[in-house]
Amino acid sequence: MLEIKGYTKTYGEGKKAADNVSITVESGDIYGFIGHNGAGKSTTIRAVVGVLDFTEGDIFIDGHSVKTDSLECKKITAYIPDNPDLYENLTGIQYLDFISDVFGISASERQQRIKNYADRFEITDSLGDLISSYSHGMKQKLAIISALIHEPKLLVLDEPFVGLDPKAAFILKQIMHEICEKGTAIFFSTHVLDVAEKLCNKVAIIKHGRIIAQGTMEELTRGESLEDVFLEVADE
Repeated sequence: MLEIKGYTKTYGEGKKAADNVSITVESGDIYGFIGHNGAGKSTTIRAVVGVLDFTEGDIFIDGHSVKTDSLECKKITAYIPDNPDLYENLTGIQYLDFISDVFGISASERQQRIKNYADRFEITDSLGDLISSYSHGMKQKLAIISALIHEPKLLVLDEPFVGLDPKAAFILKQIMHEICEKGTAIFFSTHVLDVAEKLCNKVAIIKHGRIIAQGTMEELTRGESLEDVFLEVADE
């Protein structure tokens, strides 16, 4: 579903924020992407979703190149950045209707999906309020619902649990499992290693822009905790 091939991003003076990164995320995977601050996680994620151009390599989503067929990629992808920018002069329901219109979601489908996710995240009663009045956590929940509304084949998240209360984080993990069982692929970064260990079936560790370890959770941990493995390989 997601294939990153030799992705390299070079900034001024030859500094490589990502260096020959290759990762494959298959349908049904919950793939964790971990590394220290500045390791290249967000740079890679932003290239995957077409926000950031890149120097070398290519990225494919369901066989479509992000470079040459970006619109087809975006039709089947959803992205939640670590600090979502929402249209704060809209109400919550106006924003969700706008996203539904962008993806051509019918009135009946959007109504059912919005009700399902808004009820589960307990923001149904606030959908008529301006987004500018929302707390950070409520904005994060709205961003998550807007990402799920068109049932993407690939869901990309950058630190999705930041700002969520424990119950909302639990609900999000439930939903991640549910959509993966239907064939969606999830690629997400996180600093919360115990969450990644329990949630992911595959993981990649990035350091100074290079992948230093990747594979199934069992292959990487081999009886150790993910935290122990991360500290061992990332701090060498």
